[in-house]
Amino acid sequence: MSALTPQSDMPTPTTDKITQAAMETIYLCKFRVSMDGEWLCLRELDDISLTPDPEPTHEDPNYLMANERMNLMNMAKLSIKGLIESALNLGRTLDSDYAPLQQFFVVMEHCLKHGLKAKKTFLGQNKSFWGPLELVEKLVPEAAEITASVKDLPGLKTPVGRGRAWLRLALMQKKLSEYMKALINRKDLLSEFYEPNALMMEEEGAIIAGLLVGLNVIDANFCMKGEDLDSQVGVIDFSMYLKDGNSTKGSEGDGQITAILDQKNYVEELNRHLRQDIIYFFFVVCATVNNLQAKVDALEKSNTKLTEEVSVIENHLVIITLQEEMERVKEESSYILESNRKVDRTADGHALSEARKQLKEETQLRLDVEKELEAQIGMRQEMELAMKMLEKDVCEKQDALVALRQQLDDLRALKHELSFKLQSSDMGVKQKSELNSRLEEKTNQMAATIKQLEQ
Repeated sequence: MSALTPQSDMPTPTTDKITQAAMETIYLCKFRVSMDGEWLCLRELDDISLTPDPEPTHEDPNYLMANERMNLMNMAKLSIKGLIESALNLGRTLDSDYAPLQQFFVVMEHCLKHGLKAKKTFLGQNKSFWGPLELVEKLVPEAAEITASVKDLPGLKTPVGRGRAWLRLALMQKKLSEYMKALINRKDLLSEFYEPNALMMEEEGAIIAGLLVGLNVIDANFCMKGEDLDSQVGVIDFSMYLKDGNSTKGSEGDGQITAILDQKNYVEELNRHLRQDIIYFFFVVCATVNNLQAKVDALEKSNTKLTEEVSVIENHLVIITLQEEMERVKEESSYILESNRKVDRTADGHALSEARKQLKEETQLRLDVEKELEAQIGMRQEMELAMKMLEKDVCEKQDALVALRQQLDDLRALKHELSFKLQSSDMGVKQKSELNSRLEEKTNQMAATIKQLEQ
């Protein structure tokens, strides 16, 4: 990187131009590096001057804390601004592998750790920002779901990992700014965890909470089950926020190429998922059609059984006709009995005994016929009842068969429509593949143009 301080043999720019350039770009020389325990303190110079300002004493802890708050607030501004701009240019849902998003969480972690009171444990002193974040569910009831989800994650073993998971879930819910504002407004609760001059207790914390509102335009999706949040090392990469005028055009071209390639990959992935869904649905419809066909076959078999039962019922009707004939025989026997009685009155004793004997035989026959007739009448009533139940069952099964055939016709029509949509989807995939090839050609042309511009 070229020297950033003015040289004696070059014309000195005006103060307005220097101030405008300093507001647009953060240079490494604007920070004064010092160590304070586990913190990397970067002191931002108040203005650009050719003569160095007299340095204040660095032994004052209030000065060091104010310097750290200013540095963290500036880093938060750069991180949030860069994240929003890059996410809008990218135009897709962000995941945990996105570098500006990782740096944003690192900066937020440093902001939440600033000025934490050390808690003494058996293993020594421990500083964790999970304690203040747990207070949010008491202030905002909606945050109770996030806290419960963090506690239920099996892979988290340390408070730092739980705090990192909480930040990611709050960003996914687009409520990070609301939760931070609610937490910062309760200084009485934060005083248990933070020093009086910590970032969360001062004005810089409220400014950062206001800047977080802009992140509501970003869509993020994280899968934290397989991610190791306990052992991650939060180091701020300052190279992401340095500008170089010579590489501005090249970076813009690279950004355009990256955006085109991302759009191409997104279209290909979308087409692949769409094709898989259509094929899966097509197979499901085919399986449903096969099941309905099997049901129709089973109903046809049941109908054949019902026809056999109807034939049996017809045979029983023949028996009923026999019962009617028996009734007719009963009437004839009664007529014969009456005639025998008349004969008994006029005939002699021999003829009377024979007639009585014949009457006795006919009476016995009549009793037998009556018993058989009663049995046949009971069977007839049972058969009539069974006939009615079978007719009702036949009607219901015929209605079900008609409905199933209608569903089968509808599914066949749906199958035909899906096959047509599958063909049209294949044509769309071919067109999109041609479009992708054109995009690749344009990408190659742009790459060649960039190389020429760099030369």
